[in-house]
Amino acid sequence: MLTRPRFKDYVMARLVIMAVVIFLLFTVVLNFIIKDSFTFLLIISLLAFAFFLFIYAVARGAGGMQNELVTINTYLTNLENIEKVDYKTNFFTQEFEDINQNLLKVLQKAKEREDIKQRYNAKLKLKNRQRADMLSAIAHEFRNPIASIMGYSQTLVDDSEIPKPLQDKFLEKIYNNGNKIESLLARLMLWNKFESKETTLHKSKFELDSLAQSVIVSLKDKYPKREITLLSKIYSIEADRTLIEVVLKNLIENALKYSKKDVKVSIKDGLVSVEDRGVGIDSKDIDKVTKKFYRSGTHSWDNSMGLGLSIVKTILSLHGSKLEIESIKDKGSTFSFRI
Repeated sequence: MLTRPRFKDYVMARLVIMAVVIFLLFTVVLNFIIKDSFTFLLIISLLAFAFFLFIYAVARGAGGMQNELVTINTYLTNLENIEKVDYKTNFFTQEFEDINQNLLKVLQKAKEREDIKQRYNAKLKLKNRQRADMLSAIAHEFRNPIASIMGYSQTLVDDSEIPKPLQDKFLEKIYNNGNKIESLLARLMLWNKFESKETTLHKSKFELDSLAQSVIVSLKDKYPKREITLLSKIYSIEADRTLIEVVLKNLIENALKYSKKDVKVSIKDGLVSVEDRGVGIDSKDIDKVTKKFYRSGTHSWDNSMGLGLSIVKTILSLHGSKLEIESIKDKGSTFSFRI
């Protein structure tokens, strides 16, 4: 395969051939015109030296232009690995300078497109990882209640002589696990609305203490052996009642799940706090527990499906508030927000 010459080699080959031909023509012509040998040799020597200087100057210029073009080509070749385009030079002809500047513009735009492509790929990888985490979390959370429902149902079907009290107990287990699945689905659907930006606030004026009391009553039916204390005076706010109810329910139920002792809820001057004396959260995990799909490597802190506190954080953000977490490992946690 024919190899194309380099820029400098091409220019110098043409230039040397032309210089030699012109020099020989001058030599022949001067040989007929000048009869004195010394004068002839002097003129020919000066002419040869002039040609040499001219060829040397052109060679230097062509070499410089070749080096600059090689540098630009190197940038274009290694575009994906270049962090920043920082290249300036000046050619001695305006045409080459214009070409150089235009190439730099093309190079900069290509780099910008590459950066956009890399950011898009990074976002796509993050979305795929989140989707995989979501499927894993859903499978993990749904496995136990479904297995319980199937187990208790199969027992009732296989043994028709099970005592009535035991049947009622099994049916209650089935009902509770069904409620758990419904709760998980509702949480998942709410998260999906937040992700798709479909959620809008429907604000109304209501008494926050009354809402907290109704949430506590509903949770006491689910946790009949637990004590939940509410310390509050009448306090009215304007917010999305349904979403604030989700916040309170998530925070209080988390406290019930991860604490075997009493849970205290207080509302004072717009500051809502849910305090427990449970397992607590390791200091290195506090900033992580509100992230989507976050699950601790231990069983001491299991943010159900990794969405509960993430949903709380999003709802509070929509209301211009934020979730504050104070926790000491093995001593307890306090979740609070101001609204």
